[in-house]
Amino acid sequence: MAAWAIPATLGVLVLMMMLRLPIALAILASSAGGLAMIAGPSVVMGVLESAPVSAVSNYEFVTVPLFLLMAEFVIASGVADGIFAAAAAWVGRVRGGLAIATALAGAGFAAICHSSTASAATLSSTSIPAMLKAKYEPKLAYGVVSISGTLGMLIPPSVALVLYGLIADVNIGKLFIAAVIPSVLVAITIVLTIVVMVWLHPDIAPPSRSHSWREKWQSLQVALPVTLLFLSVVGFIYTGVCTPTEASAIGAFGALLICVAMRRMTWEKAIQAAYRAARTTCMILLIVMAAHVFAYFLVLTHVTEALVLWAKSLSIPSWGILVMLYAMYLILGCLLELSAMLVLTIPVVLPMIVALGYDPIWFGIVVILLGELGMVIPPVGLNVFIVARVTGAKVNEVYASIWPHVYAHLVAVAILTIWPALVLWLPGTMK
Repeated sequence: MAAWAIPATLGVLVLMMMLRLPIALAILASSAGGLAMIAGPSVVMGVLESAPVSAVSNYEFVTVPLFLLMAEFVIASGVADGIFAAAAAWVGRVRGGLAIATALAGAGFAAICHSSTASAATLSSTSIPAMLKAKYEPKLAYGVVSISGTLGMLIPPSVALVLYGLIADVNIGKLFIAAVIPSVLVAITIVLTIVVMVWLHPDIAPPSRSHSWREKWQSLQVALPVTLLFLSVVGFIYTGVCTPTEASAIGAFGALLICVAMRRMTWEKAIQAAYRAARTTCMILLIVMAAHVFAYFLVLTHVTEALVLWAKSLSIPSWGILVMLYAMYLILGCLLELSAMLVLTIPVVLPMIVALGYDPIWFGIVVILLGELGMVIPPVGLNVFIVARVTGAKVNEVYASIWPHVYAHLVAVAILTIWPALVLWLPGTMK
């Protein structure tokens, strides 16, 4: 029966996804159907009764609504304009400086916002008009905004990292710290890609005006509080002063104080921020619950054990299997959202990765980085559609602008694969 249940369950899952059913419900319904085929309705009811409790019983799940609330307060404060203005004041004079400022602003905003789509939308409305006004090539502007928005998935404290930690059952605090150096590497990769593009084609990015030292220091008035908030949250986790859950509460409260200090907070904005955070939290909770049910199905069908034995029986080195998995994640990233990709693959793939001797924390960072590419690669490329919608540009034109950044990101993935210590060294020094 298990042999028939696996293709039947996957077939139902694909059909539901093609019908655009919410991914959590699609996974939940198909997994429950598969369990019913294998073990009967009584087992399904028992799993469905225990799955919600298992999903929320993890204390670290509290970080999800609090970090989301932190992001909503930051968005309400309107600091995105200030972050871009500060970056432009310091590097804008360099040829291509506004594009570099966009990458830096994207990193700064992503550190607090955690949402790739929100980052892309915000950067599209702030930095693209500034670059077009300065006579930048539109493709350069569209590409850097699309790829910079994806940093929200990787830079801690990222909700994507929390979701991976909950599904893979790894320490979320160590995941956050492990993502610090890769985040810096990716930000540098984006900047270097811009530098190379401008060096090869100087006409695509004319130099902007210089700023006085007074203007530069004044520009930091908005960016500095947000930077200090990010450093405080990550620093508290790294030093062991706070758990991720406690740090998320500090971050949400700090973002609220910033919003109040900037006189941007109203009761209406506070209620809307709480509502959006609660709605996204419920969505993530359903995804985690679906992941638990899917995991039960995998255990009963022995899929993970069979995959581990298959991987060990192959006459290719472990890095060859990694390359195959990378290719799989790039294809899935083109078709699925990151949350769906994590739920469907991590319970299956992670035991094989561990059996091959790789660290689950390192693998999580690499998977999130590959998921970033899925946000800009067709046919899904959600960030591309957001940039096109906000700017009024053609989708094909925006897609054509992202390929230099995609190739550069693949180089970053290769660097992290060859030197995994770039991921694992910092969490290894945690107290």
